[in-house]
Amino acid sequence: MARTSAVHARRDWSRWPRARWALLTTGAHRDRGMSTAEYAVGTIAACAFAALLFKVVTSSDVQQMITALINRALTVAG
Repeated sequence: MARTSAVHARRDWSRWPRARWALLTTGAHRDRGMSTAEYAVGTIAACAFAALLFKVVTSSDVQQMITALINRALTVAG
C-alpha cells in the first residue's frame, strides 16, 4: 500500500511542471502585464519626476554649483 502511494506521488510530481504551465497560461494568470491605466499612471509619474528634476537642475543655485564643479575639475593646479 505504501509503495502504491509513493508511485502515485511520483507520477503527480512528474506532471507538476506541465500542470503549472497550463495554469499560468490560462485564466487570470495569463494577464500578468500592466494594463493601460497602469501605463498611464506610470507615464504621468515619470513625467512629473522629470519636470521636478528639470526644475531643480535649472535653478540658479544648482547651476552655480555645477559650474563651480566643472571649473574646479578643469583647472590645472600649477
